[in-house]
Amino acid sequence: MSLAEKQQSLIDDLNIIHDPHERLNAIVSRGAAMKLAEEHKIEANLVPGCVSRVWLHGKLVDGRTHFACDAESPMVKGLAALLCELYTDSDSQEVAAIEPKVWEGCGFTKMLSPTRLNGLANMRKRIREMAEHF
Repeated sequence: MSLAEKQQSLIDDLNIIHDPHERLNAIVSRGAAMKLAEEHKIEANLVPGCVSRVWLHGKLVDGRTHFACDAESPMVKGLAALLCELYTDSDSQEVAAIEPKVWEGCGFTKMLSPTRLNGLANMRKRIREMAEHF
């Protein structure tokens, strides 16, 4: 499955939940399952430009990307974990090229503050940079 197909499937799955607030709550709950080892919660893994501290760790395993994150805020962790889920187990060239459409596709751009959207853009930038270096 291509990354574009994976993204559309993720959007379709989330949109089964009709109420956008409940959909956002589901993402926060999903984020709780994301685990980042303590040894990866270091200064070098902090995503710059986020109001809440967000750590992102990425690696390449057998030619496929793998991302994990953690954040101080449960909401931020859920949103960041959604990006990690989207881009994990993909080709690094696709990860570098395919922008996330999940925010618009699930109606979150109207619900999230400009500050939070900016933080997500910084997270995406960091994921892209990692993919380009893999």
